[in-house]
Amino acid sequence: MTLKALEGFRSLETQHCVTGSMRHVYVFNDHDVSEEMLLGLGGGVSFIYWHQKGTAPFLGGRGSPRPSLEEIAGRRTGVAIELHTTSSGRKAEQTLLAMLGAGQPVMLQVDMGYLPYFDFGGSDYHFGGHAVVACGYDPEARQVLIADRDEELHPVSMEDLEKARGSTHKPFPPKHKWYTFDFTHKRPPTAAEVRQAILEQAQPMLEPPIRNIGVEGIRKAARAVVRWPDSMDDKALRWALFNAYIFISPVGGSGGGAFRYMFSRFLREAAEITGDARLNESATAFQHVGDRWQEVAAILKRGSEAEDPVAVLAETTAPMMEIADLEEAAWGRLREGDRETR
Repeated sequence: MTLKALEGFRSLETQHCVTGSMRHVYVFNDHDVSEEMLLGLGGGVSFIYWHQKGTAPFLGGRGSPRPSLEEIAGRRTGVAIELHTTSSGRKAEQTLLAMLGAGQPVMLQVDMGYLPYFDFGGSDYHFGGHAVVACGYDPEARQVLIADRDEELHPVSMEDLEKARGSTHKPFPPKHKWYTFDFTHKRPPTAAEVRQAILEQAQPMLEPPIRNIGVEGIRKAARAVVRWPDSMDDKALRWALFNAYIFISPVGGSGGGAFRYMFSRFLREAAEITGDARLNESATAFQHVGDRWQEVAAILKRGSEAEDPVAVLAETTAPMMEIADLEEAAWGRLREGDRETR
């Protein structure tokens, strides 16, 4: 027996691991919703600065809505999505093989540090918030075929997959998470749902529950970055700079510009669905914001490679403060526009 994808499965090049994995499953089930629409409908765009002791600082453009991006986007596209976890590797494997045996690809959460097709240059890198899709299985070779963000399909042994699913590395241990999808009532999102999704992202960006989030979080990060050398040695500082670059740039699965490019494209789709042409102007504004985030990413990467990384850090403050002002204005226009349509 040879390892091959399920009949009808299409491997796609995607931008973000979560929405890309969702899109793989959606397309397989004849529900063609773009990644950008899934991201926006799920309330997936925000900003957070987080620096937990013992870990690299995190600058992220993704939101963490409740109950979850996946479930919210599913509800707004007529798909019932459930998240499942288990402490049992055996149960996780049995469930995976049963779902594949029933002819359905399976969305999984994994620690990408244990996936053999990633090259981290010999470093012991771990990120357990990564999502992939298992789309084929060879019981003789005990290999699973994995669809990730690139178009290539990757064979992974069940042993390596178990390591990736059962990883305990913080801050995002996967806990063998998998997803189930029910497409019985699939449908396009309504204009009202799209407008509500936009508001749900604008509100915490402008009035965050804590100062690490939203526009205030961007300003906090701008002030914090220049203080990283106070608590890090040279090696840790270089890694912090490179890690921050990864999560802002397309390399880390944000679509580039800390998810602002994807959000810009979502707004253009939203303009068509709602008939509100003003959203195209907001889309242009977020495209520009994404460009500025990419400039910051380039500074961070250059700093990680510089002879004196500390000297480069000061260059991040002004552009990040400018980004905060631009985002405050752009999110404010979206919120005001929503009020005018009600």
